[in-house]
Amino acid sequence: MNTRTGLLALAALLAAASAAAQTASTGSGQAYPVRPVRVIVPYAAGGNTDFTARAIGAKLSDVFGQQVIVDNRPGGATNIGTEVAAKAPPDGYIMLMGGASNAINMSLFLKPPYNTLRDFAPIVLCVQGANVLTTHPSVPAKNLKELIALARAQPGKLNFASSGIGSSNQMAGELLKVMAKINIVHVPYKGNAPALVDTLAGNVEMMFSGVPAVVPHIQSGRIRAIGIGSLKRFPALPQVPTFDESGLKSYEATTWFGLMAPVKTPREIVTRWNIEVGKILASADIKERFNNDGLEPMGGSTEEFGRFIRAEIDKYAKVIKAAGVPQQ
Repeated sequence: MNTRTGLLALAALLAAASAAAQTASTGSGQAYPVRPVRVIVPYAAGGNTDFTARAIGAKLSDVFGQQVIVDNRPGGATNIGTEVAAKAPPDGYIMLMGGASNAINMSLFLKPPYNTLRDFAPIVLCVQGANVLTTHPSVPAKNLKELIALARAQPGKLNFASSGIGSSNQMAGELLKVMAKINIVHVPYKGNAPALVDTLAGNVEMMFSGVPAVVPHIQSGRIRAIGIGSLKRFPALPQVPTFDESGLKSYEATTWFGLMAPVKTPREIVTRWNIEVGKILASADIKERFNNDGLEPMGGSTEEFGRFIRAEIDKYAKVIKAAGVPQQ
């Protein structure tokens, strides 16, 4: 073999290796994906999980050359949609945009219809954010100190909406009850969007939510922001104080969303999703979009996400026990 032939052969091998790293196989030799892919969101459309899935899914559609469809399956404290994903064929065509509920439900439910650690392969942690407490303008309290005083004067009279039983929104309220020693009543909804509708209408007094869904309504004055559950202020809501700086020291109520696959999904497909979504999360336009809406793009390896999920399961088990939240 002469030098020119050898160089051409080496170039061909390198090109093939590069293509293999970027293209997973369907098992039949065809490049993956060969048809549209569904990402199940276990909440109603219009909420923060849905927002995250659609932003990433639109970019993935361009990368894959196949449509990435967001499939909203709300209800059952996210158990309905999550169970569908857990029992889906592990062929890479049904994924789950999971979140804190998938960690919370491991302690909240006596017999959850899935096991987050056993039934899913972690792909990538997409975003982290904070829960923000908002009130309808009819509530006389204008800050956290006044709200706690009002709740103590009227135990059991104030309601707080959340995106559902087992949501990080609910846990934010339960943690507030424990740390502030107040009695407020949880009103669960089948997603963030319907909870927000009722809060805007004044049908419930308060709501815990991720930042993106409530920013425009806070800015318009339709709801009032009381505090944010991060330990530092958010760029999207710089005027909103943290609970910690408002006097409830060390209070922290965060949220997160990440992609998961049915556990036996081929490793090469999981790896490709991890790589491609990681690139999307690192892109300037996505970083700006999420940061402006109060979400921090994350990324990282599948192993890091797996460790994060295990730590979240342990954390929420302690919150549920401390708050005395009854098992479902």
